[in-house]
Amino acid sequence: MVIHKGDADRGSLLLKINLLGPGCQVLNQTRDIDGNLAWLAANKGELMEERDADEYIERAIKRDPDVWVVELEDRSGNNPFGGEIL
Repeated sequence: MVIHKGDADRGSLLLKINLLGPGCQVLNQTRDIDGNLAWLAANKGELMEERDADEYIERAIKRDPDVWVVELEDRSGNNPFGGEIL
């Protein structure tokens, strides 16, 4: 589900993966040194309570209203966009 629509040409992607119980993972889209798709994990890669994940996302939108936010539910925490988590 698209939670926040950012700029169609310049907006980066923030991904919230809800594991439906144990918490949420929030990933920020980036590129690795070779230009490949990669992700920076919020909260040092640790799962967050959904409330904390939503607050993190709201702060990110305030800093950069061009960001796109997509939320998905996956009990295994899979990222369908691929890319390494840095």
